[in-house]
Amino acid sequence: MKFINHRMLVIALLMFAGAGLALAMKPTQKIADTREKADLDAMIPRQIGEWKIDTSIVPIEPSPEVKALLNKIYNQTLSRTYVNPAGQRVMLSIAYGGDQSDSMQVHKPEVCYAAQGFEVFNIVAGILLTKYGELPVKRLIATQGNRNEPITYWVVVGDKAILSGMKQKFAQLSYGLTGKVPDGFLVRVSSIDRDRQSAYQQQEEFVKAMLGAMSETNRARIVGRFGA
Repeated sequence: MKFINHRMLVIALLMFAGAGLALAMKPTQKIADTREKADLDAMIPRQIGEWKIDTSIVPIEPSPEVKALLNKIYNQTLSRTYVNPAGQRVMLSIAYGGDQSDSMQVHKPEVCYAAQGFEVFNIVAGILLTKYGELPVKRLIATQGNRNEPITYWVVVGDKAILSGMKQKFAQLSYGLTGKVPDGFLVRVSSIDRDRQSAYQQQEEFVKAMLGAMSETNRARIVGRFGA
């Protein structure tokens, strides 16, 4: 009986010690609180090279369920459609979240589109080469009825652009071990086009123009610090 009591006491002590360690290691400092507040509307120029905002296009609102989830995850979102002199259009969507801990991580487009009834396929990782550095991106196709939408997107956690998935988890863990909660961005560029290669090329040109039109500080926020 004494052996059993002693064993239970040891188990209890280990449990309390584990709980105390988990509490001590829980990230408490939000990086967002140490930075200038993000203002997406001001960060992204309304004129990007030959591209300007097309006010005739109203962005499609997500379903109420998806919108409620996005409002929980993100502090701020921005949706715009840009058009060039040739009449070609590109849709830009940016979401910013001040808390990118494991419980409040970015909502990936492949998940978001599928939740709204789109068929999502051809999800591939790639590199978008810019004069500032290599930007890791994912590309995919979302279709619904006659709508064929090639998409390019990237994720920034803290100070670095990463591929969503395991690398995103690792980045969150790395920050957590230092007691910090990273903020994050999800930047999505898409267009309605049957020719996906042409669409991806156009999106790449738009992204490069956008980065070139931004200030160094704002550019570092939405693509991370290259080489960091």
